[in-house]
Amino acid sequence: MKQENLRRNGILRGLTAVALSGALALSLCACMAETSSSAGGESGHSTSLSSVTGTFISASDIFTDRDLEQTADLSAATTIALTNGEDATITEEGVYLISGSAKDCTIIVEADDSAKVQLVLDGVSIENADMPAIYVKSADKVFITTTEGSSNSLVATGDFATDGDTNLDAVIFSKDDLTLNGLGSLSIESSANGLSCKDDLKVTGGTYSITSAEDGMEAHDSIAIAGGEFTIGSSKDAIHSEDDEDDTVGYIYIGGGTFKIDAEDDGIQATTFMQIDGGSFEIDAVEAIEGTYVQINAGTFAISASDDGINATDKSASFAASNGICIEITGGEISISMAQGDTDAVDSNGDILSSGGTIDITAQSPFDYVGTGELSGGTVTVNGQQVTQLSNQMMGGMGGMQGGEMGDAPNASTGTPPSGNAGEAPDGNMGTPPSGDMGGGPGKGRQGQ
Repeated sequence: MKQENLRRNGILRGLTAVALSGALALSLCACMAETSSSAGGESGHSTSLSSVTGTFISASDIFTDRDLEQTADLSAATTIALTNGEDATITEEGVYLISGSAKDCTIIVEADDSAKVQLVLDGVSIENADMPAIYVKSADKVFITTTEGSSNSLVATGDFATDGDTNLDAVIFSKDDLTLNGLGSLSIESSANGLSCKDDLKVTGGTYSITSAEDGMEAHDSIAIAGGEFTIGSSKDAIHSEDDEDDTVGYIYIGGGTFKIDAEDDGIQATTFMQIDGGSFEIDAVEAIEGTYVQINAGTFAISASDDGINATDKSASFAASNGICIEITGGEISISMAQGDTDAVDSNGDILSSGGTIDITAQSPFDYVGTGELSGGTVTVNGQQVTQLSNQMMGGMGGMQGGEMGDAPNASTGTPPSGNAGEAPDGNMGTPPSGDMGGGPGKGRQGQ
């Protein structure tokens, strides 16, 4: 099927076409241009990432040295002690060491659009009714760093206010690039979103507990995570990247970290692509992982879902047109347990390509795809039976139905073919496309090589 040409040339060329036509390219260029020379970080506590080739994006293109530093140089820092009922407004580039407890207090960053501002939280507690605890109105980039061993708490309890046409609907609200790092902990409780960034959001370290009535963490252009410990309970999505007015942006990259997610909607949702190169994930959600193109190269996953475990769908029409709709698994240890009913463990409106790792599925419908289903490597187990092909619920049975109504679909309770020999059902039951053309269809993946 000439996978090398399809995957390496077709997909990467398509991504470039989309990126150059939208803000994704600008976002990446900005990340690559920024260096540690603009930072006040000290060495000794830095997160490092190994690059995975054959992917949409490299970690080295996303995170700067300053992003990855977990401590700040405080030698020239300005000290701020919080006070009840008084905002702390920062207008100049620099490092700010902040401490104290206060109510009705907002840390406001309103600096020049070339300024880099670092807020170092050292035992901060803020409780507000209708305003963010931290509001970035303007800057080039803001770093929020927790000091080693510190505990910090940010709470908003009521209906958020507006600033002109801007609805300030998060405890941390940023109009510009934002990076979270550090060696301490940060607790966020919100009556709306926990953290909202209207540009690029990065997290490289720290411990975070987020409870939100809406999204836990959301950003318009991208979310990139290199490390950290996350416990997120959200009434909507836990981690969400989307711009309602621009579907060429909204990617998610995760290269490490520990995630415990309980979401009433999606666990992790991207608009364009989602690339996971590492991390430990425990996700309980309606849909655990979703994007137009989902690529999993490494990591450990314990997924419980009531609709789809991993889902690829047309979240971005422009991205899908150039890159296809696909779930691509090249590595990792993935365990998916699905609720009964019309549910799918791995569901793609395009292709499913599995070339490595281990996948252990407990579900009535293990796989559902419209295009190509390809198992070329790794180990896949469905309801206790190892399989050699990807059964297709779309083509074989509809929602776990039994019997011969749809051409002897796999057994609804075990996921195995009626003969009992895993992976040896007639063509059509186990995912062989009717035309036999493994390269057809809009979704053409590529190897994580």
